[in-house]
Order: sequence, then structure tokens, then C-alpha cells
Amino acid sequence: MGRQSSNTKLGEKKVVTVRCRGGNIKRRALRINEGNFSWVSEKVSRKSKILEVLFNATHNELVRTQRVVKGCVVSIDPTPFKFYWHINYEEKKINKLPEIKDPKRVQELEEKKASKQKKHPFSDQLDKYHSFFENLNRNRLLARITSRPGQTGRADGYLLEGKELDFYLKKIEKK
Repeated sequence: MGRQSSNTKLGEKKVVTVRCRGGNIKRRALRINEGNFSWVSEKVSRKSKILEVLFNATHNELVRTQRVVKGCVVSIDPTPFKFYWHINYEEKKINKLPEIKDPKRVQELEEKKASKQKKHPFSDQLDKYHSFFENLNRNRLLARITSRPGQTGRADGYLLEGKELDFYLKKIEKK
């Protein structure tokens, strides 16, 4: 009953619209390569590229074929979150930032940094997030998909931190 599942793959974005009962429309993502990810502890969201699917609790076949579904753990590009941290906080938790070739853009970022930079409110407790910043420096942030790409045509989620990050790192190491 119903339609065949969309089986959203990792790749260049391709979204089709499907008419549903009552004239409603679903946006079905057949392929997707980026999404909007939220850094919950910092209360900030940034658009980022999805690099690969690392873990799926329902079926390992979905990891092997790189299918993006709700609840899967993906690796994302940390560049937008690195720039956020570098501009807003004094703590040197990030080793290397990507190089920007446009001198005008570099100057804009430096001015923004000078006006916004402050000490992190929980700087004494940042050692708890050691594994998070370690992954940030390795250019491999882990995030969990919370939207349904086959229904909404988007892949949105949140960054994994703290105990949840440790849990999924152990699960990924076992494979």
C-alpha cells in the first residue's frame, strides 16, 4: 500500500514533488548532499555539506549504500562551525582554519572577530567536550539527521556532543 520509498542517496541534490491525497505536496529527495545542522549547546545553526553516512541503527545496508534517512549519523563538513567559534570566542580550541583567498572577505571576518570576540561563558567546563573539538580539528563532525529526507526534501539535524557523541563513536568503532 502506498508508494515505493525514496531511498535518498548521498549525492548532488535532486528533489521531485509528489502529489498526495487531498492535493498536498511532498518534496521527495532522491539525492541530497547538504543540510542545515544545529549546534545545540551554542544555539546556532549553519548549512553544511554531508560527507558520508557513518551509522544507522535500523540496517547496516543503509550505511553501505550511503542512504540518508531520519536517525542516521552522518559526517559533515565543520568549516562553518569552525568560523563561528573562531569569530565569537577567545579560546583556542581550533588548530587550523581553511584559507580564504579573497582579501576583502578576510578583512570583513577580522572586523567581525574584533567586535564580537569574548570569553566563552563555560570556558572552565570545555574540557568535557574534548572529543567534540578533536573531531572538529580532524574535519569530521558527527551529526544526526532529524528530518525525513524522503518526505520533506531536506536533511536537517543536530551536532552530536557529550555522552551521545561518545556513544556513537563507540558504535562506529565496533564496525
